[in-house]
Amino acid sequence: MSKLKSKLKEKIEAHRPRTTKLLKEYGDVKLSDVTIAQAIGGVRGVKCLVTDISYLDPNEGIRFRGYTIPETLAALQKVPGRDMPTVESFLWLLLTGDIPTEEETKEVVEEFKKRSKTPEYVFDMLRAMPKDSHPMAMFSAAIVAMQRESVFVKKYHEGISKMEYWEPTLEDALNLWAKLPQIAAFIYRWKYKDGNIIDPDPNLDMGGNFAHMMGIDKPYDDVARLYFILHSDHESGNVSAHTGHVIASALSDMYYAISGLVNGLAGPLHGLANEMVLRWIQGVMDQMGGKIPTEEEMKKFVWDTLESGGVVPGFGHAVLRKTDPRYQAQREFCLKHLPDDPIFKYVDVLYKVVPPILEKQGKAKNPWPNVDAQSGVIQWYYGLKEYEFYTVLFGIGRALGVASNIIWDRALGYPIERPKSVTTKMLEDAAGIK
Repeated sequence: MSKLKSKLKEKIEAHRPRTTKLLKEYGDVKLSDVTIAQAIGGVRGVKCLVTDISYLDPNEGIRFRGYTIPETLAALQKVPGRDMPTVESFLWLLLTGDIPTEEETKEVVEEFKKRSKTPEYVFDMLRAMPKDSHPMAMFSAAIVAMQRESVFVKKYHEGISKMEYWEPTLEDALNLWAKLPQIAAFIYRWKYKDGNIIDPDPNLDMGGNFAHMMGIDKPYDDVARLYFILHSDHESGNVSAHTGHVIASALSDMYYAISGLVNGLAGPLHGLANEMVLRWIQGVMDQMGGKIPTEEEMKKFVWDTLESGGVVPGFGHAVLRKTDPRYQAQREFCLKHLPDDPIFKYVDVLYKVVPPILEKQGKAKNPWPNVDAQSGVIQWYYGLKEYEFYTVLFGIGRALGVASNIIWDRALGYPIERPKSVTTKMLEDAAGIK
């Protein structure tokens, strides 16, 4: 682990003076004003969090360490013969901001293999849970059950320096990242495949090993790599990311923080969106008798849906003002690997007709498709037809970015989060309401 840790230490020591200078000399500079609508409306758009891991550009989509999604996918190391980058090379980028060499990527791959063995008590606990437990509840419980393994907790109680907190936090992150694929695959096989568990293959990278343990043939390994990378981070203000940050800001360890992240992701307004989109598309297919509609037929259906008060899920985004690059990356995969799939054909015609209709209607700020408009379709095509499991896959990905952020939060000494609340009466007074 020497290269990644030494590179990260170098980056941290170079970054710390920047944060210190900002706080000491420019701490009173205002970033934004807060309106009553923002205070009541979930603090949307208030600039009050800091992360260098990712940034959501309204026109270019998410940038990982400054790289757009197409740039990221093109630049990172790949398994020979596969199209998608390894998750391990992507983690090097998230942590350091640098594109790793082949040797550096191999180091992380080997590190994951050494750390990937999940304690047996985790599987015992999962077996003891009711079979009808939601997979996200099982996933969250499995993560927090491993809290006893935390290196950070042990080092904290030994009395290490605050400036060293990031090092055991990195250890916890690496240990957890390496185990998440096996835990998720176990939950899937236990719940949906009669408990027929597939052991890990120590010769594979994270994405390849996950596909192997799920029992799904190639190119599902590339689906896993792409899915985990695309869902890894989305700034720090979304529910799952911010939950992880807030918990970790209390110096709760990585297991508590990532388990909390998963719980936030399980909400229907957040991580369940891809399931809702797929269900809606399949409902449209039923209404159309399963035949592939022409663009004119789909236009009529969409207009009828909107005029009756319905919505077309999977289109629109709170920040983006163009097609989500995460959607585009998945679309390109579909065009290569499943162009004739009936569900994808529906996705394809929706992609062509919905944005102009939403623009003409004038209600949507962004009429373009987002990541959820297509991600469930790919999972379904490769045989993963259990809707409720899709968010577990999202959770594996999101843990990559949030844990990387937590490591840097500790490295830069960020304090516990504690925003100030006001009463409704105070808002009324500010608004001049008598």
